[in-house]
Amino acid sequence: MKKFKKTDVVVSTVLILFFLTACLVNYDRSGYFELLLTGYFVVGGWQVISMLVHIAYRKSLPMSATRIMYQVISLIALVTMPLGSFWLLAVASPFMAIFYAGLCFKEVREMNTRPLAILK
Repeated sequence: MKKFKKTDVVVSTVLILFFLTACLVNYDRSGYFELLLTGYFVVGGWQVISMLVHIAYRKSLPMSATRIMYQVISLIALVTMPLGSFWLLAVASPFMAIFYAGLCFKEVREMNTRPLAILK
């Protein structure tokens, strides 16, 4: 699970930066909207898979309250997407993706903290 968390941080960060750069480079071109939607679905899909893996393996590493709240909010947003939360997600998902990548990074840093570093 520790290796997955490290991989999750790297993959999330690379995907966000790749699609951000690609959208900025192709801003005035005709395929911009398709690229933007592809980025939403690829980054969002990876993060949904990551959340499902964290839920499946929650016994090996305990989840923080922040992660639990984020996962509940994401689940509600995904389930209510056909009812109109699609437009809310269109605005909020880039911020959610960055928050989730930061949350994963924070968990990896806490996981790699040495016991004596806590005493300082």
